[in-house]
Amino acid sequence: MISGIIRGAAISAAAWLCLAAAPALAKCENIPSGLDAPPPPQNTGRDIVGQELDQIFDQGYMTFGVYEDFPPFSFLKDGAPAGIDVDLGQIIAAEMGLEARFELVQAGENVDNDMRTYLWQHSKLGAPIVNVLMHVPYNIDFACRNEMVVITGQYFEERIAIAYDPAIYPDTPPTPAYFRFDKVAVENDSISDFFLSGAFGGQVRPNIVHVPDPVAAVGEIGQDGVAAAMGPRVQLEYAAGSEYPVSAEPIPGFSMGSWTLGVAVHQAYRDLAYSVDDAIGAAIADGRMAKIFADYGATYTEPER
Repeated sequence: MISGIIRGAAISAAAWLCLAAAPALAKCENIPSGLDAPPPPQNTGRDIVGQELDQIFDQGYMTFGVYEDFPPFSFLKDGAPAGIDVDLGQIIAAEMGLEARFELVQAGENVDNDMRTYLWQHSKLGAPIVNVLMHVPYNIDFACRNEMVVITGQYFEERIAIAYDPAIYPDTPPTPAYFRFDKVAVENDSISDFFLSGAFGGQVRPNIVHVPDPVAAVGEIGQDGVAAAMGPRVQLEYAAGSEYPVSAEPIPGFSMGSWTLGVAVHQAYRDLAYSVDDAIGAAIADGRMAKIFADYGATYTEPER
């Protein structure tokens, strides 16, 4: 399960071109880092792990870190990795003339810890080091405080949406105001959970049904009076299929209702980051990216690159 806290920890509308050094420095100048910041965990002796691009080409394959049990982005199907992020990894590797290999990794307390564990420091517990970590928030504050990685390859915009029972709402989709009276299912401790818990002076709180993830939230619709589910649009659409409509209309007062996702690469391997970004850009331009999302019953929203 990918906690909503983890996925929503670094969300904002600001975009950052991580590979442009001069603008990046300017945008990070007011964000504490290095000697001006509290001692960051990345300042360790073991900061060069992974593989240079030449080594990757010599071995003929590159490795991608994708989150385990995170449908439709990454999960096991018939014993093999599958999902949107897996399909995109296949495209990236093919564009570079390489084989794609995948590590299904566990989500830590936050994405900062995940990048440290899987990209540049390694773990004493034997967690794998990968060349590319998928599904990383693309955000200026987040990027500046994680100076050991390059966050690049923006590939889609996620947004909060509502899946609902059309028998209960036959005319118009519900908004959070409806949940003062109707039950709604959300992932526990997610951004949707936090928003609804504080909305309308706490009036929604008694009607919130907590579940482990957005897919489970959709499964609650129609059960015990649950009328809707709120969470990330792509996950809701995947789970809802043709059974329930999903509304992604902007939610008034919800400043963190959308965010951009990209990938992360060790900062020492910027040539790899350039190649990955180029491959993602090509997949967006020729429609392959939109097709990946359509294959999983999800709407593709192109980010501003």
